[in-house]
Amino acid sequence: MANAADTARQLRDTFRSGHTRPYEWRIAQIEQITKMIDESQDDIMGALHRDMGKPHFESFIHEISLLKASCKVVIGGLKKWMAPEKVGTTITSFPSSAEIVPEPLGVILIISAWNYPFLLSMDPVIGAIAAGNAVVLKPSEVAPATSSLLEKLVSKYLDGTAIRVFEGSVAETTSLLEQRWDKIFYTGSGRIGKIVMAAAANHLTPVTLELGGKCPVIVDPTADLQVTARRIVAGKWGSNNGQACIAPDYIITLDFFAPKLIDALKSTLENFFGKDAFQTSDMSRIVNLNHFTRLTRLLDDPKVSDKVIYGGERDEKKLIITPALLLDPPADSLIMADEIFGPLLPIITVQKMEEALEFVNSRPKPLAAYLFSKNKNLEKEVVASISAGGMVVNDTVLHLTNHNLPFGGVGESGTGAYHGKFSFDNFSHKKAVLYRGFAGDLGARYPPYTKKKQSMVRCLLNGDIIGLICALIGWGR
Repeated sequence: MANAADTARQLRDTFRSGHTRPYEWRIAQIEQITKMIDESQDDIMGALHRDMGKPHFESFIHEISLLKASCKVVIGGLKKWMAPEKVGTTITSFPSSAEIVPEPLGVILIISAWNYPFLLSMDPVIGAIAAGNAVVLKPSEVAPATSSLLEKLVSKYLDGTAIRVFEGSVAETTSLLEQRWDKIFYTGSGRIGKIVMAAAANHLTPVTLELGGKCPVIVDPTADLQVTARRIVAGKWGSNNGQACIAPDYIITLDFFAPKLIDALKSTLENFFGKDAFQTSDMSRIVNLNHFTRLTRLLDDPKVSDKVIYGGERDEKKLIITPALLLDPPADSLIMADEIFGPLLPIITVQKMEEALEFVNSRPKPLAAYLFSKNKNLEKEVVASISAGGMVVNDTVLHLTNHNLPFGGVGESGTGAYHGKFSFDNFSHKKAVLYRGFAGDLGARYPPYTKKKQSMVRCLLNGDIIGLICALIGWGR
């Protein structure tokens, strides 16, 4: 407890000194992060492989390259982002000028997730630094190799008076949540998100919650079957073996089209990972035994025991479950209740597309939703009618890579968004500033409120210029 309190106090002292506010400090730290990534790529990929068997190429594409891209965007745009934004004024404050000044919030607590433990730790840190804040990063203890490496690298490359890594488990996270922060940024499950939000409420601390949900994939029969299958498989099993908050959670398609889609998915899985998926080196394993047990419980649910149509073999020692397809599991089965976060993919069939939209909209709002179709009218309908944190048409997960798009949830899938300038905005306060001189001091705003003053003010606020002139010279109307 004292350690967490001391850390928070020390960083608050640093922030109050103004140390983190200058453009030069912010850019220097971002450049150091780029240097840290460049000089530590092998260590980063090694830690990710130890934590969850993540393939080196996937680590590079999904974590290292995305972080370097985030740094590049900040370096290219920060000076413009920091500049005050001139805005218009109104007649009620004439003469005056006004601007919106972005200012850092203060000391930020970032609690990251285990599934992309380097990306989801450092990406929000980049945004917090860009906005001029001091930062405490709490990496996930579920990815211990990456957590330890983050502590080592951050202390080596970044300014330790303003940026710290705080390792630990539940007790340490609890002690951090007991401190007062100027913002808490949490990535993880909705269950822990509620705990974070409740703790933040004790200090009225604002939060960003990057959660998850059951991300649907709507497949219309007009879609290109082979491209659709490849992009679904890549977004599911090629994204940390389904252990990703935006990975496809279930497919919903028309019943007559399902057999073709299933065949295409099976063929694609074997092309990507071989006929014996236990032997592939191109797919992550399950992160630990707890999650392995959780996933096997979904498969062993009596309601879906006869619904597995492909895969689902298990090796507990290696923490591997082969890619599994399930056809029409009941809506009240365990696998359809919560986010799967693993290599299992249910396929739901309906009679018509209207039923697909109704099915998706009857459930909590997901972090992402996907549609595959050549039907432009359906595309417009899905975009307009389905509420989700983000949406991709004719692909999966790629919206994450576009820094011009905000990334975040809605409803139970989260609150707040980041990436690119949205990260800067997330960790900034937009301060409204109105500038006035001493001229133009309208006496009508001050007591006593005579009839003439009241008439003048009413005309002014109503935009009645002729009436205002009449009131000033004493003419009635």
